[in-house]
Amino acid sequence: MEKVSGSLPSAISEALAGLPEWLLERPGKVFYSGKSAFVNAKRSSLYILGLNPGGSPVSESEETVGRSLTSFYEREDDWSSYTESWKSKPPGQYGMQPRVQHLLKALGRSPTSTPSSNVVFVRTARAKDLQEEKRALLDACWPVHEAVITSLQVKVIICFGAEAGAWVRQKLGARKTDAFDSFRETYDKRNWLSQSYRAPDGRIIVQVSHPSIADWTAPHADPSDLVRRAIEAAS
Repeated sequence: MEKVSGSLPSAISEALAGLPEWLLERPGKVFYSGKSAFVNAKRSSLYILGLNPGGSPVSESEETVGRSLTSFYEREDDWSSYTESWKSKPPGQYGMQPRVQHLLKALGRSPTSTPSSNVVFVRTARAKDLQEEKRALLDACWPVHEAVITSLQVKVIICFGAEAGAWVRQKLGARKTDAFDSFRETYDKRNWLSQSYRAPDGRIIVQVSHPSIADWTAPHADPSDLVRRAIEAAS
């Protein structure tokens, strides 16, 4: 793989340096794509945000936010968590990985060149485990996302699931009434709704069904057209 050239925008570096020590010591992960997705001279119009890293904060306790950040800075190859090996499975073939790859391919994007992360960097086994610390975690992590969005001139933010979408909409000031486009999947009779919201600054938040549950590779559950329309609307 090619070596990464260039350096992170200063705003991103400063935001990462400002992460509190208590957060760095917690099990978790900061970015799901390598430096090349954040230093590319061609600014990204797209940013992917899940809610938080899944898995076990007990068995994966040594994989802290701080160590993931060190690895991010030291690793020089072009990489994406969505194309690597998870749970000892073939690279890019576990769980939601093929679904995220499917979406990006449909958009003409590459996982390694698309900046991706989670709203909260701390790992929990279940999303509800975040609730007691919700405000503190969101406030601690958001400056990094704000720096990415501003520095890379991000126009569209894809949020995995309703909770991640709600947190991002809150930070960007997009209300429920700011929804302007939608896609309702008919796969397996779930009728889950994905929606696009326009924030006051013109950026668009696309809240999609979570790929850990929804099979985006199935035609009636695929949100690719919704995201594509959002990118066109933000251009």
